Amino acid sequence: MKVAYWPGCVSRGFTPELHGSMAKVAPLLDIELVELDRACCTGAGVIAEHNQELADTLNARTFALAQQVEGAAMMMNICSTCQGAQSECQERLDANTEYRNHVNTTLAGEGLSYEKGLTNKNFLWLLVEEIGLESLSARVKRPLTNLRVGPFYGCYIVRPRNRLGIDAEHPRDHYLDQVIEALGGTVIEYAGMRKCCGFPIITMNKEASLKQAGRHLGDAADAEADCLVTPCPLCHLNLDLQQPLAEKVVGRELDMPVLHLPQLVGLALGLDPKELGLGRHVVRPTSVIDWSTSVVGAAA
Repeated sequence: MKVAYWPGCVSRGFTPELHGSMAKVAPLLDIELVELDRACCTGAGVIAEHNQELADTLNARTFALAQQVEGAAMMMNICSTCQGAQSECQERLDANTEYRNHVNTTLAGEGLSYEKGLTNKNFLWLLVEEIGLESLSARVKRPLTNLRVGPFYGCYIVRPRNRLGIDAEHPRDHYLDQVIEALGGTVIEYAGMRKCCGFPIITMNKEASLKQAGRHLGDAADAEADCLVTPCPLCHLNLDLQQPLAEKVVGRELDMPVLHLPQLVGLALGLDPKELGLGRHVVRPTSVIDWSTSVVGAAA
């Protein structure tokens, strides 16, 4: 499957292990990534608060670049926040021909034009809806046996439901659970799995942001999760990078590894932890999880 690949800016900057692990995992799933290296930031909802037309134009430009990729089945992203911001912009653009034409006049200088109807899916959605859970499970070389995984959806990929196409036929707000089970892991449910990680308010109220992150991590620890997995690099930043500060705010040790979704998939498909950049994390999974009784140890 050939996809127009939008990695986002965070995965190429703050979390390069995410971008790198996606590149390693894609061939194992027969996914051909055509990176949209000229695409810019989605704005993460922040730009839209100040200038909606600018945000829509930036995203329309990305959509137009994706539509130029010959033979691509769809556009794929690896960031829940990007999915949320792009879905909002696309909903506006697709609903109003006059507005879409207006935005396209700005893009015309680059020879670009967005046409209504682009399919844009987060890697999580693509795994379930395009690869399929049975096919994914059949590719597993190293089942996540004995690994207790807490899914962390965050907020941008589960709300609002109508815009994100969540319904009885497409229960996308449960896909992370389904993927963990398909990889052989044990799903650990806890209170904060579909709540905001706190990242959006970190520049306005850092203590509240860290308290949110610390509470979710603590809930997962109390539920005896070995690690969390998230499809969002911004959630990863607040839950992993900021975890030492979150520990001080909530007044407890957390020691909770947080994996990017492609890393978890890569482990189950047989890739080495070093290939997936697990040593780059603040809370290093290789130092916290007893791999001798879990996934990597089983392979050895």
